[in-house]
Amino acid sequence: MTSAVITGTGSYIPSIKKENNQFLQNLFLNADGSSFSDSNAVIIEKFKSITGIEKRRYAKNDYTSSDLGYLAAKEAIKSANINPENLDYIIFAHNFGDVKKGAIQSDMLPSLASRVKHLLQIENPNCVAYDILFGCPGWVEGVIQAQAFIKAGIAKKCLVIGSETLSRVVDNYDRDSMIYSDGAGACVLEEKEGSNSGILSHTTQTFTKEEAYFLFFGKSFNKNLNKDTRYIKMHGRKIYEFALKNVPEAMKTVLDKSGVSIDEVKKIFIHQANEKMDDAIIKRFYKLHKKSVPQGITPMTIHELGNSSVATVPTLLDLVLKGNIKNQEVKKGDVIMLASVGSGMNINAITYRY
Repeated sequence: MTSAVITGTGSYIPSIKKENNQFLQNLFLNADGSSFSDSNAVIIEKFKSITGIEKRRYAKNDYTSSDLGYLAAKEAIKSANINPENLDYIIFAHNFGDVKKGAIQSDMLPSLASRVKHLLQIENPNCVAYDILFGCPGWVEGVIQAQAFIKAGIAKKCLVIGSETLSRVVDNYDRDSMIYSDGAGACVLEEKEGSNSGILSHTTQTFTKEEAYFLFFGKSFNKNLNKDTRYIKMHGRKIYEFALKNVPEAMKTVLDKSGVSIDEVKKIFIHQANEKMDDAIIKRFYKLHKKSVPQGITPMTIHELGNSSVATVPTLLDLVLKGNIKNQEVKKGDVIMLASVGSGMNINAITYRY
């Protein structure tokens, strides 16, 4: 039987750190442009207690999302020990393209996947490069698509990248801007015959009737700024309630499809969106199985790295697999889960035996 196996991972964590106290001088406003009654110190403390974020990473001014993706891809290719000329697909998940520092336009011509292929200097024309826009679950969806290509017999090696520079599309007058960060993660999936490792099951859902615009592009809360310049915006409470209701159910569905017992799951790599929300999702998932949450089941990077959208899951996976998160490891034969939720509104999850 053919399996789609992750043979290498990589990530790029930008070098610029921004701590919460560096927002103390920001002018935060309500959506109607009015000021908050609380001081920034109180706003930031409340923010930390909910999201768990203490720091986040921003890309250097001369780096774009495709640059970060290329650096993560190089690490994944090195980890997999493959010749990049043998790649059949490069799938690049992002949401905003390349946004240069200080720019107000997104650049996606050519695609970011094509830019990475160019940077890798791959000559093979049969290495197909394309982008995927799927919100924060984009990288997980790219992995699902790569597996489909491998299972269909039309690919043997695929590179899947998730990269974002959200610091370039935030409204500095919106306190939600403190959530977002920059980063990139990648993996190589290969065809393996008779392997016990690989993807056991997957599921994807899209909710749009009421939920399509829970995350959207909107104008600044500062009414004096150009109303035609748009920034990432969200209805946080609605997203929280949506995720808590639907993500645990999707995770249960994918685990049931795998035929694996919940007791066999050793790690859950969940999108690093909000610590309080992630904890609540995991608790509800285990409650659906009438189980308590095992200690250490969900590694976290959000405290130090913030929410880098499509990059959170692959970065987290890479750091754990390479022993870079204290007291977290994945052993050969372990069953792990990948899960994400984001704009669209999209949800997906994978059960994987390492």
